[in-house]
Amino acid sequence: MFCPKCGTILRVKEKAKKKVLFCGNCNYTKSPEEGEKMELKEKVSTGKQVEVIEKTELLPKIRAQCKKCDNDVAYYWSYQTRSADEPETRFFKCTKCGHTWREYS
Repeated sequence: MFCPKCGTILRVKEKAKKKVLFCGNCNYTKSPEEGEKMELKEKVSTGKQVEVIEKTELLPKIRAQCKKCDNDVAYYWSYQTRSADEPETRFFKCTKCGHTWREYS
């Protein structure tokens, strides 16, 4: 259910031992209609970290010589690191050893 005033999702909370719907954004409250079911659930964090099994790069590849391992394929991306009237900086990351370097145009 959504708040009719601001459109935020309504949450359930207990107020005077009754469950009501409320909006955390604009403080709108609504009592449930007769026969309407509401559940109050609590999320408990286990504190466990998610293990990354395989990391994949979603960057385009280009032929570029790595100075560390002589591999000739690298990922590349570019950023505007200086003022807007200067050319952008290109960054490269070796697909084999992970060495990262930059090239100024």
